[in-house]
Amino acid sequence: MRLTDKVHLIVSEYLQPGDLAVDATAGNGHDSLFLAEQVGKQGKVFAFDIQEQALNRTATHLREAGQEQQLYLIHRGHEHLRESLPRESIGQIKAILFNLGYLPHSDKTTITRQEHTLPALKQAREVLASDGIISVLAYRGHPGGQEEALAVRQCMTELAGDDLQLSILESPGPVLLLLAQHKHV
Repeated sequence: MRLTDKVHLIVSEYLQPGDLAVDATAGNGHDSLFLAEQVGKQGKVFAFDIQEQALNRTATHLREAGQEQQLYLIHRGHEHLRESLPRESIGQIKAILFNLGYLPHSDKTTITRQEHTLPALKQAREVLASDGIISVLAYRGHPGGQEEALAVRQCMTELAGDDLQLSILESPGPVLLLLAQHKHV
């Protein structure tokens, strides 16, 4: 099973219709679509990306699937997560997904960077519901990817505690890090 499929399988256990979710790296919209399908028409998905091209792809992807009603596009980096979410959603977000690396089929010099990702993870922890999950799929094959993955691992270790446990699933390519109430990996 691909790690992206594993993420969706695990995260689906945390989401119900009407929930709130965040795609912290919208990319081509695959995670946004998955989240939208899980939260249904009564839920909301906040999708962040710094690239307008990514947000356009995400919007098109969800519109074609009939899931655009619950999508809120945010043209900002995920390091602005907390300040960009509606105040009433703080502490109510059930799932936050990060795919770190670069947007496939685009400019490979535009990458996620640990100086943005680490503050985003801390903010994700602040806005997460007590029964929520943070998922980070960190791709390590691009310049800076290995260093970002290591910094993310350290940050998520620090964010873990009595209420949230860190699970890590290694692969030859990306690494999957999950912060949630129960170990899954």
